[in-house]
Amino acid sequence: MDVFEVQQGSSPVILGFPHTGIFIPDAIGQRLNETGVGITDTDWHIHHLYAGLLPGASVVRALFHRYVLDANRSPSNESLYPGQNTTGLVPLTDFDGKPIWKVGEEPNADDIAERIATFHVPYHAALKAEIARVRAEHGVAVIFDCHSIRSNIPFLFEGKLPDFNIGTDGSTTCDLAIEKAAINTARDATTYTSVLNGRFKGGWTTRHYADPANNVHAIQLELAQDTHLVRESAPFELDPDKTARLRPHLQLMLKRIEAVARTLSAKAPA
Repeated sequence: MDVFEVQQGSSPVILGFPHTGIFIPDAIGQRLNETGVGITDTDWHIHHLYAGLLPGASVVRALFHRYVLDANRSPSNESLYPGQNTTGLVPLTDFDGKPIWKVGEEPNADDIAERIATFHVPYHAALKAEIARVRAEHGVAVIFDCHSIRSNIPFLFEGKLPDFNIGTDGSTTCDLAIEKAAINTARDATTYTSVLNGRFKGGWTTRHYADPANNVHAIQLELAQDTHLVRESAPFELDPDKTARLRPHLQLMLKRIEAVARTLSAKAPA
């Protein structure tokens, strides 16, 4: 059973995809209720949306669904956003606050421990190894963590989410030139809305691996799903026209970030 996939590239940029996988082992899937089986909270098609935008970028992608285990949460399950509604390492509800497990089938401590060992540990070992490889080659590594979410989720936030939600945990997870490249590209895309460190400030991956002082930079982009889906409901189909309009902006953002990374690489100690 493969729980992740890695494509090694020649760029200092690594694309992370912790939430595009839809694999759920049968033994776990049988415990999900009707809401859970719908796997609504998937980053639908994001790996396809980014495909080919930055030739040479490495890719590390989780293949399992976040209802099995959320690869973008701490294994100790502390909240990313204390005091706000969110979902945990092994979610008990969906993003609307609805239970996803059959009554009496909710994951217990033993289940969670087993899933950490089976899914979280290998995925993050692969990501950590790729970060080390890229940093060794270039002197610098930039993790660009790719996400999407429905634009209207009252349980998680008020109102409509901006189209581009860039997270650097208060400008701490990457060099400011990388942050500037991302937010300026988003702002230049005048038909879209954008925010820096709004509701989504970067998940566990961004915060955990970021070490700018040692040339490891991390940044998260949470896209509102109505920027690229036909509609934000089942069957969650990718809209070709929306995708064609969006991809050039994503490509420019990645290329600008890569250019900054290469500048930083030239300054990094040999």
